[in-house]
Amino acid sequence: MFLEILLAVLAGLIIGIFTGLFPGVHINLVAIMLVSISPALLKFVAPIALVSFLVSMAITHTFLDILPSIFLGVPKEETALSILPGHELLLQGRGYEAVRLSSIGSLAALFVILIISPLYIWLLPKYYPLFQEYMAFILIGAAGFLILRDEKKFLALLLFSLSGILGIFTLSLTLIKQPLLPLLSGLFGSSLLMMSFIKKSRIPRQNFEYEEKVQGTRGALTSSILSGSIVSFLPGLGAAQGAVLGSSFTKLNKKAFLILLGAVSTITMGLGFTALYVLSKPRHGVAVATGKILDYFSLNHLLLLFAVMLFAGGIAFLLTLKTAKIFARQMSKVNYSKLSFWILGLIVLLCILVSGPVSLLVLATGTAIGILCSALGIRKMHLMGCLILPVILYFLI
Repeated sequence: MFLEILLAVLAGLIIGIFTGLFPGVHINLVAIMLVSISPALLKFVAPIALVSFLVSMAITHTFLDILPSIFLGVPKEETALSILPGHELLLQGRGYEAVRLSSIGSLAALFVILIISPLYIWLLPKYYPLFQEYMAFILIGAAGFLILRDEKKFLALLLFSLSGILGIFTLSLTLIKQPLLPLLSGLFGSSLLMMSFIKKSRIPRQNFEYEEKVQGTRGALTSSILSGSIVSFLPGLGAAQGAVLGSSFTKLNKKAFLILLGAVSTITMGLGFTALYVLSKPRHGVAVATGKILDYFSLNHLLLLFAVMLFAGGIAFLLTLKTAKIFARQMSKVNYSKLSFWILGLIVLLCILVSGPVSLLVLATGTAIGILCSALGIRKMHLMGCLILPVILYFLI
């Protein structure tokens, strides 16, 4: 059994690297595929081995998916906000440091999950209904706080609303498969790439120096614990909304913000399995697959999955840093303006193949809003209204 689980974890690491590095390939897709073929696999493999594969893949993904966001400007839901400070550091020759900061947040999150899970198991059954009832108002308060903190409050509110309307429209369209791909790519990825192409931006030679101590790390981890704990058990919320919540708790510099993003992504994923044990209600795609493969999700299963998280996360941390160095060395050798053009073409192709031709309308609209946001000098964090506003309506209606 041990060897079977170990091989499953290693296979999960490999697939997690693939899903993390390649935009358009999501772990939920792999989880759905695994569930569909699980009746045949379970004749040869134990259910816990399949679940160990899923957990290993999911945790590895939360480390590696930062790379295409920072170096290529192609975001996923969990990493959309990382483009903002990450790209800034990349243009300063510190892309590796940006990846390292996010990875440190993800690594710290693994131990946070272990520490707070007992408290989570004790408190969640008592306060789950309360959070569910007031979640819309929590999100309204968080978004409102961030808008009021901006110097250009009216413009921040306008762009939050525009992106929110686009999000509602996109998520309600049944013609678009995987709607988050064109939505987030337009608002955060292609808009930034378009600006880089027009300005003929160049990526300077990347160095691998970094600060040993980052100011605000403690605040980032504390905020990630609060926000990650909340979003991990509520439907409709993900790491992106958690990052917005976390950033509203305390003021963070760009480096601490990257730590927050990495931590929230991993905490949300890991605590999703704790929520499955406590509530028997999965809150993300991999947890849904876990619940379908295992007839009964016990405390022993949860403890084993914690061990899998630590093992896979430790290896994923090292792999992420190694891969980031490869990316950083290659980026300074290419013409970034031309690369931006080809990545824009890749995004268009991915949207057509993954989400359908109608998604190009969303991509174009999102790109226009993203460029407008940059031109007006408004923080792109407000464009997370594309996910926050639909979720607020989800809880209110």
